[in-house]
This record gives sequence, structure tokens and C-alpha cells, in this order.
Amino acid sequence: MTRLDDLSARGREFLGSRHAIMAGAMTWVSERNLVSAISNAGGFGVIACGSMTPALLDGEIAATKALTDKPFGVNLITLHPQMMELIAVCARHRVSHIVLAGGLPSGAAIEAIKAAGAKLMCFAPTAALAKKLVRSGVDAIVIEGSEAGGHIGPVSLGVLAQEILPVIRDVPVFVAGGIGRGAAIAAWLEMGASGVQLGTRFAASSESVAHANFKKAFFRASARDAVASVQLDARLPVIPVRALKNAGTEAFTAKQREIAEQVDRGDLDLAAGQLAIEHYWAGALRRAVVDGDIENGSVMAGQSVGMVTKEQGVAEIIDELVAEAEAALDTRVAGPVRLVTAA
Repeated sequence: MTRLDDLSARGREFLGSRHAIMAGAMTWVSERNLVSAISNAGGFGVIACGSMTPALLDGEIAATKALTDKPFGVNLITLHPQMMELIAVCARHRVSHIVLAGGLPSGAAIEAIKAAGAKLMCFAPTAALAKKLVRSGVDAIVIEGSEAGGHIGPVSLGVLAQEILPVIRDVPVFVAGGIGRGAAIAAWLEMGASGVQLGTRFAASSESVAHANFKKAFFRASARDAVASVQLDARLPVIPVRALKNAGTEAFTAKQREIAEQVDRGDLDLAAGQLAIEHYWAGALRRAVVDGDIENGSVMAGQSVGMVTKEQGVAEIIDELVAEAEAALDTRVAGPVRLVTAA
């Protein structure tokens, strides 16, 4: 057993995969082809349910099972109006892991997932919430830093890990946000993480169904191009979204201003205004991922995008990450390299 295997043993056992490398659930991207490819390559794929209906999720899970006999998970959004039906779909398919995102899950949802025999994973933005989730029966925690792509919190992974890893020991903790190299994986495992979650590198893989223009935007981008959205009006709360800076970024700012003016005039109430903003993001992401409109769509990407320079197959990406992690750990076991100067 390698040192990497030793450090990741808890995460690998929990996921049931060869490597403790989870894939982030990305709407329009994390579907049957990418999910099955990641699981087949020794990682752990996760279907992004997003706003799918129970019927659509049922078909997606069945199609994924036809492509892999390895474990994979399903990501559900806690605010989905048909949450209990979606959990029932997962139960019928005996999905082994369910990842809940987007808010604190209800007791009923947790109970239904546990009753189905699935392992439950939840995102925790603070140590206090992580402890609460563990007490409520959650089987593993994911902590995601602001470096990640898509909807993000305000705190970096470096800070979250220092706050949460030392105090959450009862269940596995997976870390996410800005991870693009195997050396970083090794460092987080040494710090106490059970495994990692990556999204950006997989989004631009060969097996990703994202439009070629979407992937090319990743290859050209640097870390500084992946910026977080700005909230203009306190009445219209916006969960920040990290995406590549483009005309769509500016359009979102204009959209917020337009909606705020409609609220001021009484043309929209606050709830309708907030919903309009969420609909904007859903449509903007689809334009980029599916239609390839990378100027006006939302090209969601994490700050690790600067490390994505070419299209690679999922197996190649995972093998590369593992080799880099093992090399980094071997170097640390051997001790620091010392420079010798001539006398």
C-alpha cells in the first residue's frame, strides 16, 4: 500500500472507489457520460440533478448504471419542490450515495435517505453547521472554498479546512475548491481530509458533453479570469457565482439593476424578483455549456481553470493527479532537497 492509499483509505472506503477523488456535480455537465467515465476510471462520479423532474432523474440514473457497475452518487438541491419524490427515485435505483446541496436539509429528507440505505453527504460552510449536520445523521461532510466554480460561499478552502478538519473527526470530510494538481490533494490529505472533490478539470475533459467553445474558454483562461459575481441590491440576495469574465458577467449586473427597478415600481414583488435572478443564471449556464455561447452565457469555472490547458480523458486526468500526489508524498518522506554549494 502506498502512502497515498494509506492517507485516503477512509475516503476510498466511504465512496467505494479506487481513489478518494469525487467529481463536483455540475449542471448540464455531470450527466451519464461524464459520471460513468469518472467512476470507471477509479474516481467517484456524481449526477447533477439540478432542476430535473423525477422522471428525468430516473432516466439519467438508469442510463448511468448501463454505462458503469461502479459506485456513483446523485446531487440533489434541498430547495427542489419535489425533493421527496427525487429521493424515492434514488431509493428505487439503490443509489449508494446522495449529496445534498443548496441549504440545510429537512429532517424528513435525511430520514428518507437513511431509510433507503444510502450514504448521505452534505456541504458545510462553517464548523458549527458541520457539527449540526453530523448530529442529524449525515455520513460525510464536503467543505467547498470560494475558489470553486459555480455557486460559492465567501470563505477560501484554506481557512475552512483549518476551522473544520480539526473538529470534525466522526465522519469523513472531503475538501473542494481550487484543486488542480495532485500535490494539493496530497497536502489536504496530510492535513486530515479524507478525500477531495474536483469540478473544473473534469468539466473540460474529453468525456464532458460541454460544448467545444466552453472547453476552449477554459484552455485560454487564467485564474484571474474566474471572477465572482457581485450583488447590487440587498433586497435581492444573490449567492455569488464564479465564472469566466465576459459580456454575460456585465449583463448579469444590468439584469439585477433592471429587476430592482421593477421591484421599486411595484411591477414585481421581492420573491418574484429573486426567482427571476435564479432563472437568469440557469439560462445563462445552458447558453454556455449546451449552445456554446461563451460571450453571453455563464462560463462557470473555478480558479484552478488556469491549470486546465488541454482536453484530456478522464482516466488520464485521474492517473495524472494520483501520480503527482504520490510523487509529492514520496518527496516529503525522503526529506527536503538540500542545495549543496561548493566550498
